[in-house]
Amino acid sequence: MLKVYRTNLLEKLDEALKAVAPILVIVLLLCFTIAPLPTGLLTEFLIGAVLLLAGMMFFTLGAELAMTPIGERMGAGLTRSRKLWLVIGGSFLLGAIITISEPDLQVLAEQVPSVPNRVLILVIACGVGMFLVAAVLRMLFGIPLSKMLVVCYLAVFAVACFVPKDFLAVAFDAGGVTTGPMTVPFIMAFGIGISATRSDKHAADDSFGLIALCSIGPILSVLILGLLYAPEGVYEAEPIVASVDSVELWRTFLHAFPDYMREIAVAMFPIVLFFGMFQIISLKMNRNSLVRIFIGLIYTYIGLVLFLTGVNVGFMPVGTELGRTLASLPYRWCIVPIGMVIGYFIVMAEPAVHVLTHQVEEMTSGAIPARAMSISLSAGVAISLGLAMVRVLTGLSILWFLVPGYAAAIAMSFFVPKMFTAIAFDSGGVASGPMTATFLLPFAIGACQAVGGDIVRDAFGIVAMVAMTPLITIQVLGLLYRFGGQKTAPTQTTWDIRGDYEIIEL
Repeated sequence: MLKVYRTNLLEKLDEALKAVAPILVIVLLLCFTIAPLPTGLLTEFLIGAVLLLAGMMFFTLGAELAMTPIGERMGAGLTRSRKLWLVIGGSFLLGAIITISEPDLQVLAEQVPSVPNRVLILVIACGVGMFLVAAVLRMLFGIPLSKMLVVCYLAVFAVACFVPKDFLAVAFDAGGVTTGPMTVPFIMAFGIGISATRSDKHAADDSFGLIALCSIGPILSVLILGLLYAPEGVYEAEPIVASVDSVELWRTFLHAFPDYMREIAVAMFPIVLFFGMFQIISLKMNRNSLVRIFIGLIYTYIGLVLFLTGVNVGFMPVGTELGRTLASLPYRWCIVPIGMVIGYFIVMAEPAVHVLTHQVEEMTSGAIPARAMSISLSAGVAISLGLAMVRVLTGLSILWFLVPGYAAAIAMSFFVPKMFTAIAFDSGGVASGPMTATFLLPFAIGACQAVGGDIVRDAFGIVAMVAMTPLITIQVLGLLYRFGGQKTAPTQTTWDIRGDYEIIEL
């Protein structure tokens, strides 16, 4: 068994190297040409890249071994109870708990002026919980996803008309940060577990779309909060201090590790506790399955600690400094194409993206290859970074981009295969993960500081932009799939929740 795990780790390391290497090359090229970095910052970035690689390796394997099976089992267990009140209550609690556990949410909450952290986190958690309930009920009663998206986004933009401008970008960013490395594997598996209890031909299609609806909940709840809390504080970016010697560099990472070890332990505890209760009450899993999940939880914990330490300590200050340096150049508009190149490659360093692309490939029996998904996601994020840099340089309102973008995405949902619509709206939340919050957002903040813009209005919102454009590019892939000679639908698959997670083709 140890040999199998070692082989799997090496496979995940290979995936992580392919994902991170392009970002490493781009930053080094910029550093040694037009955007020089202090030696201390560059060294922190390189150490952060090593930690990021190790973190992605452990996390992706841990998600496969633990987070995915836990989500599937709990989703199937709730549905098989055939008690609607239990499904609703359990889905709400799971949505709220997993959201509170999301590390990215803590980062956003600390940067929002005038709203207490706990209030913001609680409001967002309730929003995710309520919309997870709505997503589950949609699956159980066969409600078309496109119709729900139309109604929900009409409500979102209607409320947005009355919310202070300083709150708009933060609200739409909230929808992106809540679907991070803790949330995505669990909620996606939760949907697969629910769909596995169904035997109709649309079960596979409906297994996607939970993340799409759960991303709307935080946006709407924070917008409503914005009607009650008018932001009065001023965002102040923390000064960047590079390590001056090797001892200080070591202390920087040494002090960060205990904080993230404690943060991830607190984040994972509610999930483990909830699963333990389910195991005692209804799941009754065998010993081998429990051992496998226990090992997966350890891998997940180690991976998240390494990953978050690497990106927060090594990537965040470099992102800010790069953005500030590039936007200070006489030809500052170069930041638009450079941002697009960074966006194209950085999305593949998101841990949850690998979970999504592999689950899509498995659920469609290879009809939607992981590579096609990856290219479509990368293209979408590249476009979003270009538009975000235009916002930073011009100060245009985020609504000028979000309203037509979501209108186009929702309009396309009536013409592409249902599965592609669900996958597309799931992809938006998945693409905007910790790399966006800790590298791209600081990149935009640094650029905004250099041009003298309003950070809250112009830099914030980049997470929302990253979450929007994949909705269009993935559905374009769906149109190509529909009109490009594909005559049959993807093979429907279900997952045997009672066994060892074998895929059974129907």
